[in-house]
Amino acid sequence: MDFEDIDTIAVLGAGNMGHGITEVAALAGYDVRMRDIKDEFVGDGYDNIEWSLNKLAERDQLTQDEADAALDRVTPLVDVEEAVSDVDVVIEAVPEKMEIKKDVYTEVEEHAPEDAIFATNTSSLSITELSEVTERPEQFCGMHFFNPPVRMQLVEVISGAHSSDETLDAIEALAEDFGKTPVRVRKDSPGFIVNRILVPLMNEAAWLVHSDEATIAEVDSTTKFDMGLPMGSFELSDQVGNDVGLHVLEYMHEVLGEPYAPCPLLEEKVENEELGKKTGKGFYDYENGGVDIPTDAGREDVKHRLVAVMANEVGKLVENDVAPVGDIDQAVQLGGGFPDGPAKIADKTGLEALVDTLEETHEETGAERYAVSDGLREAAEDGGFYSTEDDTPAEFDNVTVEYPGDMVGHIELDRPHRMNTVSPELMDDLADAVDLLEDDDEVRAILLTGAGDKAFSAGADVQAMASNATPLDAIELSRKGQETFGKLEECSMPVVAGIDGYALGGGMELATCADLRVASERSELGQPEHNLGLLPGWGGTQRLARIVGEGRAKEIIFTGDRYDADEMAEFGFINEVVDNESLHEQALELARDMAAGPPVAQKLTKRAMLAGRDDIDAGLEVESQAFGHLIGTDDVMEGINAFMGDGEPDFEGK
Repeated sequence: MDFEDIDTIAVLGAGNMGHGITEVAALAGYDVRMRDIKDEFVGDGYDNIEWSLNKLAERDQLTQDEADAALDRVTPLVDVEEAVSDVDVVIEAVPEKMEIKKDVYTEVEEHAPEDAIFATNTSSLSITELSEVTERPEQFCGMHFFNPPVRMQLVEVISGAHSSDETLDAIEALAEDFGKTPVRVRKDSPGFIVNRILVPLMNEAAWLVHSDEATIAEVDSTTKFDMGLPMGSFELSDQVGNDVGLHVLEYMHEVLGEPYAPCPLLEEKVENEELGKKTGKGFYDYENGGVDIPTDAGREDVKHRLVAVMANEVGKLVENDVAPVGDIDQAVQLGGGFPDGPAKIADKTGLEALVDTLEETHEETGAERYAVSDGLREAAEDGGFYSTEDDTPAEFDNVTVEYPGDMVGHIELDRPHRMNTVSPELMDDLADAVDLLEDDDEVRAILLTGAGDKAFSAGADVQAMASNATPLDAIELSRKGQETFGKLEECSMPVVAGIDGYALGGGMELATCADLRVASERSELGQPEHNLGLLPGWGGTQRLARIVGEGRAKEIIFTGDRYDADEMAEFGFINEVVDNESLHEQALELARDMAAGPPVAQKLTKRAMLAGRDDIDAGLEVESQAFGHLIGTDDVMEGINAFMGDGEPDFEGK
């Protein structure tokens, strides 16, 4: 079946994943049959979808009419034949037990159309083994959504041994039509990509504590604040469910062997029914304070051990052709919320040092999980995972630079998995990107946007800030942000910020440095630093007042409130508010208009205005000198001739 032929979808299972996938499909315009084994189960799933859609409407992420229409496309069912008899795709999301899933497919095979595609939402089980229960293994693949499906961007599309290219292409296209980012998993291997990285990482964290090499506080402080991951390893295990992690590990151990033997500490937690957040107690006690991770307890040796284990798993995935390095990093960033992919983290740490760490630990313990993979060893010999021509990363890791034409250079903040939050690494890339465009004679205006439609930038990367928590380091971080953002303010060409979604804290401070700002209707802006006991530290206390006035600036900063785009337009901060769908087009059009202007006059105008901020006499002097410089230029003659001839000037910057 081709993607173009897909209209109707059956989702088997109405639990958290099932009703979430159903909602995603319905929002994308598909008719969805949601089936479970009892009326109460499908009823609960339907109610959850209705609640979620109404919440999205309340937050203006869609209209109430759109929410109602999506709900109308969902049909809750118990009868299997009625659910699957005339659908194009069956997405199964029943409990993660091989026998349960096999029983479901045996029954579904009797009633589904011959050309229907079967896709299993499994996090680790064998796609090949499941497909062989059916009479259509070539029309069978994995389609692994992440929880919650409505919010999480990644979908792993997994090939079984029999999956046809046509099936995989159709499911990838379907995931894209759902508004998700599909990543192809080329081989059916336990854990696929994301869990193959995360689960051994959590297991190694447990081994460090079990063997008295580190404490839970030291491990979680290292992973959350030194490595910059969204959660500590034990915090993540509690969040996912220690039983879930153990189940995946046991399957990996069964299929892949001794390196994946579960740590006894994890087994003990599950035996004691300390499963994590859902039971009130796991590695943390949620009925008595919950998670409490110190920011300064991280250890370099713990970091090296954990990064080495991750790098080893990347090496295994690459050597076994499960996925290329770039796809592994993208998947773990989107599915695990990592600031960088595990391969890039490993490259920055140094692969030779990581190989040494594994070899030394292997020699000391004899544990097979430290045996260096051929993939990691080969990458270390090549100088890094990204040393080969095919896998060379883009010039920037945290921003993307594009040239959409008409003398516009486009810088996109490219951390959508972290709401484009600003880290020190992003600042470095942003500064270099501005320099790159400044040096390009073919670029006369800069457009600045954020990847995705949720955030221009939701502010500072708090975890990156926490790892620089000493006063002296914080001062340097503040200065770094002031100087980096100031490059936009001081560059010689006009800068247009296209704001779509959140522009909060450091994100709003960044937008403040643009010359013009266009925002979508759904955008929310604010300086919430006072809510954290901080103040805007990247120029916000100075630059905002110059745009909206001191009174409004104090209101925005002191209240810490969020303001919608229309309010910020009334304040004079936003130049134009446009509808959500046309934000990029309108912002680019404004940048093109700016690029068509007289570049020398624009450069000197910005210089005069900056000079006059602190000293009006100095600004007036720069203005008069600039006026004298411009009067004899070719651009002025071009402008005058065009004006007299009622035409459009073609400025050449001369």
